[in-house]
Amino acid sequence: MAQDVAGAVGARVSPQIDSLIRAAQRGDQDAFEQLVRAHDQSVLRLAMNLLRSPEDARDVYQEAFLRVYRNLDSFRFDCSFHTWLYRIVTNICLDQLRKRKVRKEESAVVETSDGPIDRMQVFEEEAAHADPERTLWNRELKQRIERALQDLTPRERMVFELRHYQGLRLRNIGETLGTTEEAAKNCLFRATRKMRAVLGDCV
Repeated sequence: MAQDVAGAVGARVSPQIDSLIRAAQRGDQDAFEQLVRAHDQSVLRLAMNLLRSPEDARDVYQEAFLRVYRNLDSFRFDCSFHTWLYRIVTNICLDQLRKRKVRKEESAVVETSDGPIDRMQVFEEEAAHADPERTLWNRELKQRIERALQDLTPRERMVFELRHYQGLRLRNIGETLGTTEEAAKNCLFRATRKMRAVLGDCV
């Protein structure tokens, strides 16, 4: 059933999501677990794209669904559950990004339980017989994109990622971030201009 629900998350309020939310609000633990299963991959993917860190993404995942569990009673169906959930996730990610800016923790290498990991390597998808020159170019481009993203403010980075990596429309981005479509558009314009300035001849 979770797959059926997941396919409908884009709707404003799908009948399946609606019934699961109402059941979970009445204390049905199984209904809440189905809500989690229907959205867990999209939450992890969003957190991973925004934070570029597997460990931070898992922390956001846990914190996000904990907040959903605590605040589900306050959900009033005036927007889609998907938008409400994304708003929670992006707020947590924004907090993380702001803390990184303060602590200057934007290194591409992070320490994990398995040792140091280059975050850019996580996103590389190299074919078995890839052209070495193309592979080198792709790696350099990804590193330059990562550096360009670091120059954005947390909100600019959030809007850029939601538009270009998550494929959200500006109206949905505005709803997710609790702002207007026009404000999201202006923020995306500033982010894109900064990205182009850093990437230079790569774009």
